[in-house]
Formats: sequence, structure tokens, C-alpha cells
Amino acid sequence: MIKQFIKAGAFSACIALAFSCTKTKEAKQETPKEPTSSQAFPFKMPETAPDIPMSTSTQRMFEYPAKRVQDNDLYSLFKYTRLKGFDYHGHDGTVSRRDPSRPVFVNGKYYIWYTYRNTEVAPIGYSRAKEATDVIPSTDWDLSDIWYATSEDGITWNEIGPAVERPEKPKSGWRSVATPDILVWEGKYYLYYQAFDEPSGLRGDLCPVSVSYADSPDGPWTHGADAVIPFGKEGEWDQNATHDPHPIIFNGKIHIYYKAAYNKWPHLRDKYAVAHGLVTADNPLGPFEKHPLNPVMNSGHETTYWPFKDGIATLAIKDGNERESIQFSKDGVNFVPAANVSLPPTAAAPFIPNLFEKEGGNRGFTWGLCHFVNAGTPTTLHSIMGRFDCDLSLDYENSSFKKTGDWHHPDVYFAQSMETLNYHPEGRYKKKEKK
Repeated sequence: MIKQFIKAGAFSACIALAFSCTKTKEAKQETPKEPTSSQAFPFKMPETAPDIPMSTSTQRMFEYPAKRVQDNDLYSLFKYTRLKGFDYHGHDGTVSRRDPSRPVFVNGKYYIWYTYRNTEVAPIGYSRAKEATDVIPSTDWDLSDIWYATSEDGITWNEIGPAVERPEKPKSGWRSVATPDILVWEGKYYLYYQAFDEPSGLRGDLCPVSVSYADSPDGPWTHGADAVIPFGKEGEWDQNATHDPHPIIFNGKIHIYYKAAYNKWPHLRDKYAVAHGLVTADNPLGPFEKHPLNPVMNSGHETTYWPFKDGIATLAIKDGNERESIQFSKDGVNFVPAANVSLPPTAAAPFIPNLFEKEGGNRGFTWGLCHFVNAGTPTTLHSIMGRFDCDLSLDYENSSFKKTGDWHHPDVYFAQSMETLNYHPEGRYKKKEKK
């Protein structure tokens, strides 16, 4: 009897203990309580994140460079001005200027380099590349050379002429040289550019990057090297193409950011994605080493990167989930969104004072050049260059650029009518309507 009582007591104790453990686990799994009135988010913006329950969106507000976008050094509106001094042959599509380099200021003048096309006819289109000849361009950047111009105010330009012309066949770039950008390194000037050996669109947009150098921004330019940015291996994201080379100096080392389109095949153009990679070197002519975490940016199209404070900032446009954003990275590799922007410049080429100096080139910018790729019609396709102004500088303050209201005339919106839905966004050709 006593043994049975002891056994029963032990069993009851186990049941009680198990029940107690279950209650403890249930208590740990309880959802957080709703904040009381004393825990509500304050009316006055806190300097730091308050120690109260907050939604994910509110928590994220304290992760940006500033809680209010108006106080964010990496936020700005953009305003645009037409450039003077460039003739586009009545905008008939035979003359095009695009892909401006960042301006550099030398001996009282700004210098820029850009893609220049002057052909007998307008481009016939990416999809008709097989019909391209030595005088008929496939795309806006086919059959192009690199020209340069100077200016005293950044608005009125004096076009000088060719800087880097297409070499003779079969040298790399014999078909077209395009999309230049500039590096100043130890007193010399280096132009990096795309070098095409076939009409763009024939098998895609395949091309390597070449480099030429000079002792003066006026040249003469000497060919330095071809394929300075290595292609990825077959099956890698940057196989067969490295576009938009964008050199900067960061931590004493040459960094070149570049673009590649991937997840596409000649017969499947509507699934493509775009990302940016990074290569580094100690010599402008290479060899360049790819970063192991490439691609370093999942969004954007043309490359625009600049040293800013203790890191690097970038403007991502057009492609990807994070399009139309400015992002920042302390190491130049791991970028996080810093602000969203509207009407950002395409192929932005900012003028950055002291950009290539060892010190002082990390203060941002207030203006630069860009291009507009749909200046013509689908049959007179060409690009024009323009100027943008903004406040992305630590040495300039204009509250008008920090406004969040970006108002446009209704005609701007109605121009995006349903009739334009099946047109290529750059005006190259009319897309076939999907059934």
C-alpha cells in the first residue's frame, strides 16, 4: 500500500513537472505585447532608434544616412540643361553623341570624351544586325569613334575631334569603339572603352574593354592594351562581355567597375538581368583582378561610382529591383541602399573636383553630363548629351534640391500612353504585341 502511494505520488510529481515545463515553454513563445501609450513612437523625431517595439519599416528608417530624406547627403533632385555647341545634323539619326566621360578640369577648361557616330544612315536596329555593313550601323553605338570636347562653363562646348579612332581590321575595336571613361594616374591620362569586333546585336552585345593613354588630355593617344577586364568563364555571369568601364582610385588602388548583362541568349532577350562587377590593379594597364564577390551590384545599367566620405557611392538606374537608388559601401564591395531618387540621369558622368588626387576627391558633386538615348524616332535613332545639376556634395547646400515633390506637367505622363506600351523604351523598334 505504501509502495503504491509512493508510486502514485511520484507519478503526480512527474505530471506536475511536465505541466510546469510546458507552461514555461508556452510563456517563452508568447508574442510581444502591444506597446503601451508610453511606448508609442514619439511626435518629435528621435536622434537614435528608441528602445520600443517598432515595425520593420520604422526600424529601417534609422539605418539610412539620415532619418529625413531632406537631410540625407546622398539624396537629391536632378535638373537638366541642354548643351550648346553640338550639331546633330537636323536630328536625322546620322549623328549621335552619347556615353560622356566624367569631365576633368585641366588648364582652365573642362575636358570630356564620348561615343561619336557620324554615318550615312541611321541605325537599322539591334534585331537587324545581320543587315549591317561597313557604312550601315546596327545600333546607335555601332561604327563609332571616341571624340572629345572642351568647355569653360560645362554648358557651351567646343568639339575638337577624334581622340581614339577605330583601328584597322582585325585589331580589337575595328568595328566600333565606344563608352569611354577617364582615369588620371601619375600624370598620365588613360581612356578605357568598349572595343567591338562585330556589329552589335549580331550575337548579342559582345565586346572586351581596351585602354589607350596620353601625356595630355589633347593626346596623342597610344594604344595600351586589349581585354584588360577578363571575361568570365563559359557559364559565368560576365562571359563574353564587359561593358561601361568606370575607373576610380580608392584606398590607393585602381578600381574599375563594369557592367554585364546575363541570363539571356540570342533567342531570349526578355529575360535578361544586369549587374556590376569590380576589378582592381596597381597599374592602369593591368593586370586586373576580379573581386571574388562579383557581381557587387544587383541593379543599375550604366556605371556611375564615386568616392564619398569613407567609402564609395553609386547611382543605380533602369534595371533591377533597386533601380533608381543611390547606394553606399564602406569597402566598395558591399553596397546598401542610401536613398531613392526620381528622374536620375542616364549614363551619369559627374564632375568631381580632385577626383584623382590622393586627398580631397571624396566630397561629392553638384553637376555632370549624361545622355538621352531616345532623341530621335525609331527610324532616326540617335542620342544627345545633356547636363544635370544636383546637390550630392558635402561642400554645397541648396534645399531646393532636397525637396521630395518632383512635379511634372500632365503632358509628361500622357506621353506614356497605352499606345507606347509595345514600343522599345529607347525607341529602337516597335515590339511585337504578345498574344
